[in-house]
Amino acid sequence: MNQKEMVALWEQHTANEFVVKDADLAVATMVEDASVMHLPTMSGGFGKNYLRGYYRDVFIPGIPQNTTTETVDRSVGSDFLVEEIIMRMPHDQEIPFLLPGLAATGRTVEVPLVVVVKFRDDLMASERLYWDQAAVLAQIGLITAEDLPMADFTEVSRFLRDEVMS
Repeated sequence: MNQKEMVALWEQHTANEFVVKDADLAVATMVEDASVMHLPTMSGGFGKNYLRGYYRDVFIPGIPQNTTTETVDRSVGSDFLVEEIIMRMPHDQEIPFLLPGLAATGRTVEVPLVVVVKFRDDLMASERLYWDQAAVLAQIGLITAEDLPMADFTEVSRFLRDEVMS
């Protein structure tokens, strides 16, 4: 699988999640023993059959309607892809993969994140997603960012948009 094919498969996979919203099509892009894990919340799982249910019952219905994703940078190797993304969404429903068990706050959340995707046999083998959960919790008012040694999330997003994309 060449780099162009990996990018096309990844873009097809994310379209199946965020646009088409079809769990069967999303897992069709994956190997049988695939894994997906959102590390800050440990949401995800292992195996194509498990992931089909995860996408159908947890991930896809947990994506708020007005969610946007913006790729700010992408690196592609021989069998992997790393993408920096800014995801923006209203917290107008429970979002189990991002804020499990928390009722909607009505606030907007902007999440700079990194996803590492590995490929095998012309399909996706794994996804690992990383983000700053403290910044997410500060945006919905569960913690106060002023009391913590952390950057303002708007500064992080601005840096990614201005520096990485230029």
